[in-house]
Amino acid sequence: MSVVSGIRKVLTPRALAQLLLGWIAFGALLVAGPALEGPLSTPVLFGLLAVIVLVIVACAFGVVTQAERLSHRLGDPYGTLVLTLSIVVIEVILISSVMLGPGEHATIARDSVMAVSMIILNLVIGVALLVAGIRHGSLRPNRAGVSSYVSLLVVLLATAFALPGLIGSDGAYTAGQEVPILVATLALYAFFLWRQMGPQSADFQEVTSVPAASEENQEERPGIKDVLSAHRIEVISRAVVLVLTVIPVVLLSHDMATLLDEGLGRIGAPVELSGILIAMIVFLPETITTIRAAHTGEIQRVSNLCHGALVSTVGLTIPAVLTIGLLTGQTVHLAETPANLVLLGVTLILTVTSFFGKKVTAVHGAAHLMAFLLYALVVFS
Repeated sequence: MSVVSGIRKVLTPRALAQLLLGWIAFGALLVAGPALEGPLSTPVLFGLLAVIVLVIVACAFGVVTQAERLSHRLGDPYGTLVLTLSIVVIEVILISSVMLGPGEHATIARDSVMAVSMIILNLVIGVALLVAGIRHGSLRPNRAGVSSYVSLLVVLLATAFALPGLIGSDGAYTAGQEVPILVATLALYAFFLWRQMGPQSADFQEVTSVPAASEENQEERPGIKDVLSAHRIEVISRAVVLVLTVIPVVLLSHDMATLLDEGLGRIGAPVELSGILIAMIVFLPETITTIRAAHTGEIQRVSNLCHGALVSTVGLTIPAVLTIGLLTGQTVHLAETPANLVLLGVTLILTVTSFFGKKVTAVHGAAHLMAFLLYALVVFS
């Protein structure tokens, strides 16, 4: 494949439109900046916020499209990792922009990660299991991979939401506690990635596609180096387009954070709603990808996308916000309310009972959706 044909294959009209949309929107805001500095009327504020959110979502779809193509090209677990990390990077950018923007946002990281946890573990997985169960009857995930995900989630979520209220000060880790927590979290996540991409990669493949432990099968399956060698132009081109599409998200996120803070303040919405909106914006494209995987019966891919995304979210977001807090002197409140801690515990238990049985059915999905409904009631109570 020549370089020109490889680039044309990647830079489709849709990909080019998403790329240009992000940069044109950023340029328009840059030009109109002085006119937007004064107080805006409520209709104009929410209209502008809606346009920015739509552009960010469109760019996010572009990022996910490129990441999904890379995912299919590289295979699991490498491909799914590219997809989840792309989404998590966008989320970290949005949360960081809110923290560094005007106003006090000491709980934005807690609210966002908690919302992501409930949306992924209950809403997205609930719908996915419902779709997969109704269409396929029952499916069997790779329990070794799910076990690794859940083990990390138990530790990381307890570190993020439970311990700050028990050993910290006013719901936040002290400066002396933040550094070891930050380092330990990154070290655990890095060790997990090494095992996932290396010695334990077979644990994260579909049960029906895990190759037998024979030299013949191992030789038939192309390795990651062979794939990169054979499709170097496509992989590099998609990676470049992915980066160029995500940059407008970074640039637009500051304006979105400012307008969102002002808009929610005017309507008197719950503080947690800001985190929920960020989580919904970020994970909408991956939610669609997950439902597609469930529809085709790829239950382990559902786990890789959802559980893997949440492991990456907590493993990268918490260290990122703690670092921002240390550098800017901001207090990062992470301790959750008793009601949310109970729901988080119920959700983790439900995850174990759903994925560690002999098969996953639509009934498990209905239970997860009930848990998300309870979370919504808690937020708006």
